[in-house]
Amino acid sequence: MLHARWGRVERVLAVAGGRQELLVQVDGEWRRAVAYPDLVGTAAPGDRVWLNTTAVDLGLGTGGWDLVIAIPGRRPPPGRGEAMKLRYTPLQVRVPAAEEALAPLPAGLAGMPVVAVELHSQLAPVLAGWRWAGGGPAAAYVMTDGGALPAAVSRLVARLRARGWVQRVITAGQAFGGDDEAVHLASALLVARARGAAMAVVGMGPGILGTGEPLGHSGVDQAWALTLAHALGGRPVLVPRLSTADRRPRHRGLSHHTAGVMGVLAVPAWLALPRPLPEAAADALGRLAAAATVLPVEVSTAAAWRWWCREGPETASMGRGAEDDPPLFQAALAAGILAAVLASRPTAPGEG
Repeated sequence: MLHARWGRVERVLAVAGGRQELLVQVDGEWRRAVAYPDLVGTAAPGDRVWLNTTAVDLGLGTGGWDLVIAIPGRRPPPGRGEAMKLRYTPLQVRVPAAEEALAPLPAGLAGMPVVAVELHSQLAPVLAGWRWAGGGPAAAYVMTDGGALPAAVSRLVARLRARGWVQRVITAGQAFGGDDEAVHLASALLVARARGAAMAVVGMGPGILGTGEPLGHSGVDQAWALTLAHALGGRPVLVPRLSTADRRPRHRGLSHHTAGVMGVLAVPAWLALPRPLPEAAADALGRLAAAATVLPVEVSTAAAWRWWCREGPETASMGRGAEDDPPLFQAALAAGILAAVLASRPTAPGEG
């Protein structure tokens, strides 16, 4: 059920990338809140705001921010386009469908590498590996609707944009706020190709939803992204979730999430593995790979890792930085390097 409270804006803490960060007083209590001006209008000090406090009240992983539902007297910009996202919710928003603006879309991906990540934090090391291996700047991020829906929620994307590491952000499904709005993940991949991307990273925004079940998490979309990439003539690359520091046993070594994805993946895909692998992950990966459709490829990441730790943007996953849990980030780095190698090779006859 929705937890909602009224408050008053004390001050605007920051404005960046389609979001406002606010300090709000609620019944004598100070709370932090995020407003998306495209949905609720622009907040100013003194404004009365209606807040969704559910996640913070429950202690969930939202970074301690409430969300502004409405600002009486404020109106969002009129927007453009005829496609609707957040459909049939009180905040449904109109967007222009890239499929209509770019029609006709390419018939396929022509061998473009498509790297599927599970966690949003894996985006940066994939792009680091891509750039370190000479992949160039032509990389797109296709954001799915498995986590956060507004692209503006991601500070990481803003940092990657500032560095020129992301050429285009494409929001697919119910996700919104990208440079291009796509109706579906399949068409989003084709939009990336139409925009000149040489590689696409596919993954949800911040906020994966997971349970203790191998298929009970929104990262299962990895399998769907790889399946679509293969069907459209791309080169699918799976990033495994590895860890030596996660407090939950089911995620240490090889995460049960990756095991679940590999168990339902029915198309060929490359599996990027950093060298050396954590011992706890090696045995499990060997057993799974033998029964799956993946092609494991070991990638030496030592030199790229040193470069990324020195030059890359600050990145954390559930509070852990690169030095706190190297395998988590090295697996993504390996995938970016592998994608650059694949992009440099011509498509073989019959290759998907």
